[in-house]
Amino acid sequence: MYKFNFLVFSFFIAINLFSAPHSDLLVEDGYAISVFASEIDSPRQIAEGIDGRIYVGSRRSGKVIALRDTDNNGVVDEKIVVAEGLTFATGVSLWDGDLYFSEINKIWKIENISQPLVSNSLPVKTLVTDNLPSEEWHGWKWIKHDEMGNLYTNVGAPCNVCESDDKRFASIIRLQNGSWDYIARGVRNSVGFDFHPVSKKLYFTDNGRDWLGDDSPSCELNKVDSEGAFFGFPYKHAKNIIDPEFGNLNPGFSFIDPIAELGAHVAPTGMAFYTGNMFQEFKNNIFITLHGSWNRSSKVGYKVIRVSLDSSGNVIEINDFITGWLQDQEVVGRPSSPFVMSDGSILIADDKANVIYRVTKT
Repeated sequence: MYKFNFLVFSFFIAINLFSAPHSDLLVEDGYAISVFASEIDSPRQIAEGIDGRIYVGSRRSGKVIALRDTDNNGVVDEKIVVAEGLTFATGVSLWDGDLYFSEINKIWKIENISQPLVSNSLPVKTLVTDNLPSEEWHGWKWIKHDEMGNLYTNVGAPCNVCESDDKRFASIIRLQNGSWDYIARGVRNSVGFDFHPVSKKLYFTDNGRDWLGDDSPSCELNKVDSEGAFFGFPYKHAKNIIDPEFGNLNPGFSFIDPIAELGAHVAPTGMAFYTGNMFQEFKNNIFITLHGSWNRSSKVGYKVIRVSLDSSGNVIEINDFITGWLQDQEVVGRPSSPFVMSDGSILIADDKANVIYRVTKT
């Protein structure tokens, strides 16, 4: 069994604002948060190169940007655009020195990205695949390599709830030897997944469908125990919500329930296992950014949560880690992606305030 333990922390962290719109973020006692990078249009997924550069997909601008803190003072002072003209640039991942990045229906790479970058000259990008659907509804792509170098991405459903003749929709797929394999099916819209550091199993979040009320159905955290397993969409949602339109159909699949329900309409848009050394107490915990609701009578989400797992990879409890983006129903920011840096600190993208925060020890 797991329990929810959403704590309200009283420890106030003053933030060096630069261009951030507020200073009211609350984190667990003992941790500090500051602005790492600002003036990035809708930052989403983050990756780090072997040279310490940080790469981020800028979804609205259609750019991928390289960031560097050249004087090691905790604030980015160098920004270089490495790709532009992309449709919803979202996902970034590094493998064997190459930077991979996504748009709606394509994945590209830049080889040897650690070579010196010139601010007024874009490096050459190479097409990895254009064999992905082009529908923009739930079309932004999270990408991630496994330890063998295989590339995974999500294909969201092109709708609120529907069946589709194109079986790639509502899935997580893996590119291996030039073809796509189904890793998880019946997945409405996963915009965040990562591999357990010990078991290597894939964990992913999923956004629940809309228009079934304020509190139904819940968004999800899932675990893939068997490749190609079916997680319910569009027939069943969360653990026990049968869809009113499609629930009476028999697709011929056994449904896999989520390992945790995160709350209705909270919109998880990124997750990362903690693999660093700065916070030993968080080893193998999952950090999830809850982007927040847009269709609920009172807003929920708008925070970062921390999921504790047992030695078997099952959920023990879920705690708030950072709150304050929602103040008296006013939204002042939307956390969109977490990332663990090589030094063990944690980056949090905020695609409303257009900043990236960094969490360290106090």
